[in-house]
Amino acid sequence: MSSSQKLKIGLIGGGPGSFIGAIHLNGARMDGMFELAAGAFSSNPEKSKQRGEELMLDPDRVYADYDEMFARELKLPESERIDVVVIVTPNNVHFDPAAKALKNGFHVVLDKPLTLNYREAKELYHIVNASEKRFLLTHTYSGYPMIKQAKQMIAEGQIGKVRKVYVAYPQGWLWKLFEFENNKQAEWRTDPKRNGMAGCMGDIGTHAFHLAEYVSGEKVAAICADLYIKVEGRPIDDDGIVLMRFENGASGVLMASQTDTGSESNLSIRVYGEKGGLEWEQELNNTLIVRWPDAPDQILRAGAGYLESLANENIRTPAGHPEGYIEAFANLYRNFARCIYADRAGEAPKPEWEDYPGIEDGIRGMAFIDLVLKSNGSDVKWTPFEVEK
Repeated sequence: MSSSQKLKIGLIGGGPGSFIGAIHLNGARMDGMFELAAGAFSSNPEKSKQRGEELMLDPDRVYADYDEMFARELKLPESERIDVVVIVTPNNVHFDPAAKALKNGFHVVLDKPLTLNYREAKELYHIVNASEKRFLLTHTYSGYPMIKQAKQMIAEGQIGKVRKVYVAYPQGWLWKLFEFENNKQAEWRTDPKRNGMAGCMGDIGTHAFHLAEYVSGEKVAAICADLYIKVEGRPIDDDGIVLMRFENGASGVLMASQTDTGSESNLSIRVYGEKGGLEWEQELNNTLIVRWPDAPDQILRAGAGYLESLANENIRTPAGHPEGYIEAFANLYRNFARCIYADRAGEAPKPEWEDYPGIEDGIRGMAFIDLVLKSNGSDVKWTPFEVEK
């Protein structure tokens, strides 16, 4: 297939009314590199058909399930079949379609976290590495330009050796038992069988953990976790705090909650080094504050010409024109597509293009969930952060 042709998406999940399915499609199609060609949108064939009609897809490319999609797409000429499988299902339907897609020769985009549990994660890790296909795990927040600016500044030593990392993800949408009020998002995200044994920490705590390592450039070496169920009657955690020790000696605090009543989704990170500090929050995502001990604070803004290459590669609008959440998704998809096109042309992708979350981020995220649960259930203060593969 020519690198000038759009990459064809086969979407799994994202049925009628899906929030995250629509976000993925909007992000993927923003730069004209992807097009939706097929889908198995729901475990209910009628709902899958309905969503296909809403998206104006060819009815012959709307499938009852992903097994049917793989089988029938592989019978099409290579120029017509899907190239990339995008999976936006609950966590218990991550491993099987991802593994089968890779084994059938498709690239994969998977919504986080990687899998339902650590056992599945380790198996998928080896399947990804044995394949010759690209794999993207959508840790969205690493797509923000000013997060990339912070990452590169720290990597270049501009704030010195990292000493402290604070990352917080406060939400309030589960402040009461909405799972018993026909709220589908609340139903599956608080169900251990579909979400996994970690609730809040598995859902948004993994985002915070990924951001802490991504921005700081340091790996967590040990954790001490304290999880809570704030809303009585909920089977898995909806709030928690994790102390972190990093390999370079830095310390960190991670806070995540879905019961901080009235909070929306203001993920934030602060990183302090020997020379200075950096601060970012999602509600002001086009701004990065740089703090110095012997000079006034600097306010860096997206769209400005003075930014680093990682940020500039992911900026879409001039200064003063705000970018946001969907653009962050689009940045991940664009970088992913550029790498696929480069692979097909036999060329090396630019380093900035390969800056997207993959299987290594995924397995560390699942190790985080597993170790947080172990630490929370232990009287031992520190649990070593060891990643099994």
